Amino acid sequence: MKRFFVLIALILPLALSAQTKLSEALADDFSTRVAHHYQLKNDSISGYIAEQLTRSGAGGLDIDSTMFSLKNDPAALDAALKYLYQYSDCNRQRFISNLRSMNVQSNNVFPLATYTANKYKNDTKALLEDKSDFLKTYTGPVTGKTPPVAVSAAPVASSTSAAASETAAAGTATTATEGNTSTPAVAVAPTVTDTRSWEVRPLFQIRTPEQLVEMYGKDNISKRDASDLAGSKEGEAYVIYPDSDDELEIQFDGDNGNVLTFSHFPSKWKSPYGIKAGDPLDKLAKVNGRPFKINGFEWTNGGLVSDWQGGALQGKGVTILLKANNTGDPKQYDQVTGDKTLRSDLPVLKKLDVIIQSVAFKSN
Repeated sequence: MKRFFVLIALILPLALSAQTKLSEALADDFSTRVAHHYQLKNDSISGYIAEQLTRSGAGGLDIDSTMFSLKNDPAALDAALKYLYQYSDCNRQRFISNLRSMNVQSNNVFPLATYTANKYKNDTKALLEDKSDFLKTYTGPVTGKTPPVAVSAAPVASSTSAAASETAAAGTATTATEGNTSTPAVAVAPTVTDTRSWEVRPLFQIRTPEQLVEMYGKDNISKRDASDLAGSKEGEAYVIYPDSDDELEIQFDGDNGNVLTFSHFPSKWKSPYGIKAGDPLDKLAKVNGRPFKINGFEWTNGGLVSDWQGGALQGKGVTILLKANNTGDPKQYDQVTGDKTLRSDLPVLKKLDVIIQSVAFKSN
């Protein structure tokens, strides 16, 4: 009997470890299945995971690259399992069924289910609430992707596709008019459709101003002196749709990647992680997944996020400049100005209506 208890004492830690640590084989299998399904058109599971990874920030600046290589990013892989669990309504049996529908190897299904259910068992309520909010704005899966290759002509393709749809619609209207011979045709002003692409991913892949002009046209690009969000000069930048709400600044740094800066709102651009200028502090905290630190306003580097505190945006090349809209009460505003560091969950920041003034994304 004594030997039996000793044996249990030795085996139990190993069993618990197996449930709390994902093996390389499990990670590789799940990653491979997600990558395969991401290539299928209108795939609901991989599409849901990709959109949630994008909104949460766990997918990085290039969600396609992340979806095709989850095993290389343990944090993103864990997040993908979390969102599949959320997609399954945090129901273990439904989660297992979805793993099987993805053709995960049979001997890996239960270990993955055990790992995920144990990891997120205390987050069920929050995950279901988040899913409810997510579905209010989710427009469906955007899949059918191919593994990342050279620069894509996404904006041109989008415009061509939209133009084709418009032509098809016009053809339908013409046919209907011709079929009705008893009523004179009434001229209707054509609806002007914005066929421009607002996807920013291709902008992280290009490397020259000439490519930018080719994508958006010479008349939509201007050049100006560049400054970082702290106000320091940084050479020159190119601006897409200058002097409009959709103005976007891009700085080229060769193989070191590009910096995209948004300072105008409302904007049509689909910015990384869903973060835009004008967004409230609460949204930024939700994307990061935890409170972060901010430099005091009206001081050197004032209003800049100084430390993401290990949150989802840590190390992702995101720079944020905040501003307070309600500064009329000196007693409140003085609490957050000067040479100090603030926590983002400081109650007075909410009273001051702090929002994102500018946001810059650096590709890596």
